[in-house]
Amino acid sequence: MAEITASAVKELREKSGAGMMDCKKALTENNGDMNAAIDWLRTKGLATAAKKSSRTAAEGLVGVVVEGGRGAAVEVNSETDFVAKNDQFQDFVRTVTRLALTAGAEVATLGTAAYPGGGTVSEKLTSNIATIGENQTLRRARIVEVSKGAVVSYMHNAVTPGLGKIGVLVAIEGDAPVTDIEAVGKQVAMHIAAAFPLALNESDLDPAVIDRERAIAAEKAAESGKPAEIVEKMVQGAVAKFRKENALLSQVFVIDNKTPIAQVIANAAKAAGGSMTLKDYVRFQLGEGIEKEASDFAAEVAAAAKG
Repeated sequence: MAEITASAVKELREKSGAGMMDCKKALTENNGDMNAAIDWLRTKGLATAAKKSSRTAAEGLVGVVVEGGRGAAVEVNSETDFVAKNDQFQDFVRTVTRLALTAGAEVATLGTAAYPGGGTVSEKLTSNIATIGENQTLRRARIVEVSKGAVVSYMHNAVTPGLGKIGVLVAIEGDAPVTDIEAVGKQVAMHIAAAFPLALNESDLDPAVIDRERAIAAEKAAESGKPAEIVEKMVQGAVAKFRKENALLSQVFVIDNKTPIAQVIANAAKAAGGSMTLKDYVRFQLGEGIEKEASDFAAEVAAAAKG
């Protein structure tokens, strides 16, 4: 058996783009033969997957699932929207979303979870990349739960049940009848999909976001030419308005355009004759925050022709 050196593993990694442990295994399986190891990686789909990993994956699907008092939301990205219509890809997202209910929301841990039929979630994803032919990434996951009450899911423009581009989970704790909780939960979930709150409460808003809004408001107010004390009041008012409009509980319900969400929950609880507390929520919008690469197809063709 040939000795597998660190330099050989490094060289194979640079040539193939595959992971370090995969490179070491490839060399071990092929008695240190570099070319044979590269071919081994290619047959396993590992080298192909690694080469595709540099491409921006901003399409794909969001999955949501609820089981008992627990709900999971997962986002899996692909390079093109076409892949989102692929049955193999949809089955993967659906399966991983359900696995998250028990494996948890930490992506690294979820990746090591056993995948039905053999292997892990990460290994199945690598296999999918090789067979589907596009880079794919397990981007994020979230879990919400209640001890008593209900978790309600909503998928905006679902491509199939539980899969789509904007997935929402709403966790409402309380002793009101579950059917009543689910009814108001569905309405609030639809509101969240449309209104895009940044936090549950005003106090939960990211301080950095508030500071940025304050700076913008100060610059605008300064341009008014009014006295400093008036400018300060204008800034305070603008920041207060931003907080109110971006915290879920203080947002105005999109359905009637007048009632704060906190009051919507209170009214529903009163009508149901029990308690309801909006405990948590998740809103996953596909590709949110991912910077897509601009692609000049004509330039790519021209460059390829010159090569």
